Amino acid sequence: MSTRRRFIGGALSGILASPFVAPRLTRAAQHYGTELLAAGYAYNHVRALISGKAQVDGHSVTFELDKIGDLNNHVFEGLQTRAFSEVGLHPFMLSYANDGFRDYTLIPVFPLRTFRHKSVFIHADAGIEHPSDLKGRRVATPGFSSTSLTWIRGFMADEYGVMPEDIEWVVSAKDSAGGLSGTVSKNENMIPEGLNVTTGPDGKDESDLLLDRDVDALFHAAEPRAFVEGHPKVTRLFKDPRSVEQDYFKRTGIYPIMHAVAVRNDLIKTDPALPAAIFRAYVAAKNMELEALKQRWYFETMPWFAAELESTIDVLGENFFPYGIAPNRKTLEALFRYSYQQGLASRELTVEELFDSSVLEIAETE
Repeated sequence: MSTRRRFIGGALSGILASPFVAPRLTRAAQHYGTELLAAGYAYNHVRALISGKAQVDGHSVTFELDKIGDLNNHVFEGLQTRAFSEVGLHPFMLSYANDGFRDYTLIPVFPLRTFRHKSVFIHADAGIEHPSDLKGRRVATPGFSSTSLTWIRGFMADEYGVMPEDIEWVVSAKDSAGGLSGTVSKNENMIPEGLNVTTGPDGKDESDLLLDRDVDALFHAAEPRAFVEGHPKVTRLFKDPRSVEQDYFKRTGIYPIMHAVAVRNDLIKTDPALPAAIFRAYVAAKNMELEALKQRWYFETMPWFAAELESTIDVLGENFFPYGIAPNRKTLEALFRYSYQQGLASRELTVEELFDSSVLEIAETE
């Protein structure tokens, strides 16, 4: 395995696969006095909230580490002991639009966002040189309606004219990166009507399907096993995804959002100031990390760490990981449109219905 790919796989695992066993608390035991239970991943920009350096005004926070599928299941179908929790943005949308879910409301904090051109993989012998070459091909996905895959299908349609109905979809029976995401939630594996979708053979993950030429390409939120292992026949469709993704942002202003933060509605009813307090705590934690980044080049082993930070700021701006509705409305509305156009959400959702009204106008500088 190449050093680069070992680093990619190891870094992702370190961020997303923290060991954790969640306590099984009842709702009555969860919230008393000023104590709040929360959950999510231990991102650098959230660690100050986890440690207590960034605080939710008037409350103490106990933060549990968990994986996205399990985070989703806890909020949508589980014990709902958590006062606020990281959730998959698109699964939340589908739960709201299709299932009538109203137990939690979103605040405009987006702990995970990433460009997705890097997430399209092809077999080197498939003769795919351009996204338009995907038309009429068999494409594997580990699940169908996750946030990541909805984004990929969306920009494929908008940017390259490749529509979901142009592809024969194969949902793999296994996901080689499943350990990073936990149990798959119901709304991450919804199949819309009108598409050619089959399930891959038992025992085969998405990498097996691609290497065995059962499919020609693969859409995958994480690097698939075959790519991480450095298999020479598995490569990215976009050979220089960074430049493609930067150009995409410059033209569209869209920085794709994967996860958001949801707050329990019964607690909001009791304490209407809670969503704004939680928002400010996440902002404070993020700002601590961004400030630390400016000094971190002293301590990092990567030789061009400071140059990478400067390059990111040049493209995305000083606040390159923004919270709040105003800087993210265009991105959110793009995903709302994609979900409806792809036959996933029963209607095109709006910012105003998904996000708590008290934080629609809130800004990070308040």
